[in-house]
Amino acid sequence: MTHKNLKLLNPHQREAVTYKDSPLLIVAGAGSGKTRVLTHRIACLVESGVKPYNILALTFTNKAAGEMRSRVVSLVPGVSYSSFWLGTFHGICLRILKAESKLLGSFKSFIIYDGTDQIALIKECVKNLNLDEKKYKAGIVCEKISRAKDDCINPEEYLD
Repeated sequence: MTHKNLKLLNPHQREAVTYKDSPLLIVAGAGSGKTRVLTHRIACLVESGVKPYNILALTFTNKAAGEMRSRVVSLVPGVSYSSFWLGTFHGICLRILKAESKLLGSFKSFIIYDGTDQIALIKECVKNLNLDEKKYKAGIVCEKISRAKDDCINPEEYLD
């Protein structure tokens, strides 16, 4: 596996970029060059004939995913970042859910609510059910729902 910019990498980074025996997990501290390694490895894989849609690169933050995308686009000319499975864990999982939504049966279209959306929905439910907003505080209700989900307690079990 060769890549024109390997000389820009230190020996450990170069080893990770050119490793080819199996999938690779890179765990390293902040500022150690993880994004550089990942993006150069992606460039090497594409140069060696791997199709971009067969490459999965995950990170935790939107900022890191954006940085990774822009570096990949600059290292792999002529290829759109959307050709890759490259992004945050949550973003890629959402992309998979949308791509495979037909397998979800009646859930052909769906929305994933963030924390603010969840609180607003709970407030709306409390209001529509004419419940006491002081007794059923949206933040507490949301937290209880989250705990029940973490404990795999379904609504019927929760009522008991």
